[in-house]
Amino acid sequence: MAHEFLVKDIAFQAGLSIATVDRVLNGRPGVRKQTELRIHAAIRELEKQQAGIEVQGRKFGIDIIMEAPDRFTDTVRDAFESESLTFLPTIFRSRFHFAETMRPQEIVQLLDRVRLRGTDGVVLKAPDVPEISAAVARLEQSGIPVVTLVTDLPNAPRTAYAGADNRAAGETAAYLIGERFSGEPAIVLATLSSSRFRGEEEREIGFRRTLRNRYPSIGIVEISEGFGRDEATGALTAEALSNHPGINAVYSIGGGNRAVLAAFAAADRTCAIYVAHDLDAGNLDLLRAGKIHFVLHHDLKADVRTVFRAIISRRGALAAPGGARLSAVEVITPYNIPLSLR
Repeated sequence: MAHEFLVKDIAFQAGLSIATVDRVLNGRPGVRKQTELRIHAAIRELEKQQAGIEVQGRKFGIDIIMEAPDRFTDTVRDAFESESLTFLPTIFRSRFHFAETMRPQEIVQLLDRVRLRGTDGVVLKAPDVPEISAAVARLEQSGIPVVTLVTDLPNAPRTAYAGADNRAAGETAAYLIGERFSGEPAIVLATLSSSRFRGEEEREIGFRRTLRNRYPSIGIVEISEGFGRDEATGALTAEALSNHPGINAVYSIGGGNRAVLAAFAAADRTCAIYVAHDLDAGNLDLLRAGKIHFVLHHDLKADVRTVFRAIISRRGALAAPGGARLSAVEVITPYNIPLSLR
């Protein structure tokens, strides 16, 4: 039996004598089958332990590629830098490639450059388009794990997805807004940064379906392609308010909340309920000030830990990652802000 362990270590692991283990390893008769199985199991356990030792203290260089507003990528950077410390002595060194807007071809070129240069893993927030899925496939075929963050690429052969159940988040927003109006007519402004992101699309689908099924008196006006940037999002909001005088609520799927609120103020319009996503610094200030009423939050740091575990697993950890574990969606008010953010 091929192995790299001392006989005494196998004996200790199996709880048997050195002589018994030596007899089995050298194929001599006189040992019960059950005892042989114990020795085989002991060697497998030692192999697992050895794999864990090899992973500890290793250095992983990973590339984080995201198209997102600066206020969100700042939060992502903080999460990766803080959570990497919880994996010591394993070391994660992150290379950040952030931009507020990128054309799909630019993302593809960046993914291909990273693949050719080499990396231990790629973390990706990008539009769900065929050319990006193909670039992800090339990375995976090269043995480089890709973990999608916050918004998924379900048609790409990625290693894992780390993030919330976006459809459930949209359904939650619909419930909060629907219960606020209690069957009265209302029109909700639903703001997306871009329809290219699968995560935002899933939120919008859940939101529309729940309003249609439970609150049919509530209508929706959608704006998109402001990419979460204040100037573009504010202009789209102002146009929507001018064209739809009945808008009296907001479900902010894609951010740009200060600009949306400024457009309401400039139009002298009231927003009866405002539901947003993500507890970044700007949204925390707006929540505390009562400008937005609810923030749908999921633990980004838990998502980062999922990313690290998925990459470690592909690089030789004890076991492959289990089924998808979506982050829980929490409804945050000014009264239950997480202690770590107060």
